Formats: sequence, structure tokens, C-alpha cells
Amino acid sequence: MQALSDKPMKNIFITGGAGYVGSVLVPKLISKGYNVTVLDLMIYGEDMLPKHPHLNAVKGDIRDQDLLKKLLTGQDAVIHLACISNDPSFELNPTLGKSINLDAFEPMVKIAKDSGVKRFIYASSSSVYGIKEEPNVNEEMALDPLTDYSLFKAQCEVILKKYQSENFTTTTIRPATVCGYGKRLRLDLTVNILTNLAVNKGEISVFGGEQKRPNIHIEDMTDLYCLLLELPKEKIAGKTWNAGYENHTVSEIAGMVRHVIGEQVKIVTTPTNDHRSYHISSEKIKNDIGFVAKHTIEDAVSDLNQAFKNGLIPDSLTDDKYFNVKLMQKVHLH
Repeated sequence: MQALSDKPMKNIFITGGAGYVGSVLVPKLISKGYNVTVLDLMIYGEDMLPKHPHLNAVKGDIRDQDLLKKLLTGQDAVIHLACISNDPSFELNPTLGKSINLDAFEPMVKIAKDSGVKRFIYASSSSVYGIKEEPNVNEEMALDPLTDYSLFKAQCEVILKKYQSENFTTTTIRPATVCGYGKRLRLDLTVNILTNLAVNKGEISVFGGEQKRPNIHIEDMTDLYCLLLELPKEKIAGKTWNAGYENHTVSEIAGMVRHVIGEQVKIVTTPTNDHRSYHISSEKIKNDIGFVAKHTIEDAVSDLNQAFKNGLIPDSLTDDKYFNVKLMQKVHLH
């Protein structure tokens, strides 16, 4: 007989489910037969998610503990995606960033555990390593976060580990930069930025170019979250994994974009003082649970190109909604 704590997951709670990754993950989970509850501030609009009888989309704040208590009752798993994401957005309002990215975290984990949630999956970031000289940065290496954004990600990892127990399975993923088309699209991420410029300006600006940037296709990222709900808890309990695709320099990525969009695209390289270079190894997650990214950077560029052609990304160079910093400046969260 199956142990009680290992019964199949049915009810999934996602914070930040109307964001970039969430807008692809939620429909995927619904199609797999899960009941999904999303808690999101909905600053990108409430039409980022499908209307579906198995989806309860709640506009609200993860800092609202009474709301969390209400919503987490009866949930089997939490996938925590919500945060003020990327360094520039965070720096606009560090106090807000801390309150959402760090201060709200432990109360939420506690409420989840007390409510009988069985699994808590946390989206950290590969930026927690800082800049390393080693060619392949693995999970055994020391964390050296360079910004408050990545520092708080690292601190939340430590907090979550404390709560790992027989009946509460915790897992941390350190994703590379996500790329590819999603309904709530971000055009402020390397591959997506370069594709937008190539398609709509015919010219890609590369600053420096030798910096490495690890990426992961949004389909792989969301497939991984689905897998973490399906695997037996022994496989994932207390684990921390990097999740990325190959590491390429920004210049190489620009070349891939041009290869997909067309050789007429011009690449203009300008010197830069920003030599931050990130590269991560995704060997451990492959060896531990067999997860390997199936989609390439070129696939992400192709998907975006198709979405542009189909008119799904209007005003992509000017609309603030595609750029987190511009949007954050506009909505004045507090």
C-alpha cells in the first residue's frame, strides 16, 4: 500500500503563477489533470491565465498571512515562483524587494507545513553563485551572491532546508535564465532581448560579448516543475539542483539568433565594463533524476519569431509590460 505522504499530488498552489514561467506552467498543469490555485499580484493583467474550472486564480499578496492560511488548506504542493525578479527591478525599491523576496518566505513555508502541504518547490536562481572562474559551477561550490536579490534567494534556500522533514518534502531549483515564448512575456532576458531586436530592428547590440550566460527554455523549465510533482519524495527530498542548458557567450547567442532570424541581421558589438559571466553545470540533476533540457536556444528564438509573425507580441520595443523595470516603475508597488 502506498504511504499516505506519497499519494499522488492533486492540488497545486503556485505563487507568482501569472508571471513569465507561471503563464506556461499553469496551463501545462491543468492539462495534466491537477487542480491549480494561483496567488499573484496580477500586475501584468488578469488575462495571463486561462479561464478553467480547475484553476482558481487569486489576486493577492504572498505577504498576507491570513490569505495564505485560507488558500493553503487542502493543497498538496507549493511551487514558489513569486518574487521581485532580476537585480534592476529589485534595486528600484530594496525595501519592497526584501519584504517580498525574503521576509514573506519563512511565514509562507511555515503556514504551508502547518496546513498539511506535502511538497514545497522553491525557484531560487543560479545567480546565487556570483562570478566563478571554474568552467562548470556545480552545487557543491560556495555561494557568493553579489546583489541583495541573489543574497535573499540564497538565504531562502537555507530557511527552506530547515523545514525538510518526513512529511514535508522541500526542493530548491537554481534555474539559468529562462528563454522562449510565454503568454506573459519578458523581453528583458538575454535570448529574448536579442531576438526582439533582430526581428524588429534588424540589428542586435552586444555589449562586450565574451560574458557567458546560461539559459533554459521555458518549456524545459516548466516540464521540470511537473516532474518534481510526479517523482517519489525520496528522490527529491532536501535536494538543491541547478537547471540549465548549455552555457554560451552573449556573442555566441547573438550568432544563434542571427542564424534563425536571417543572415541579414546586423550584430554590433560595443565594449562594456560589465564583465559578469555566469556558467553552471546541470550534470547533478541529470544524474539524480534524469532531467535533461530538450529544447535549445535556437528553439526559443524560433518560437519567439513565430509569435512575432502571428502578431502575439505587439509593440514589443515600446510597451512597458515586457520589461520588468519599466513596469515596476509604473505600478508603484509597496
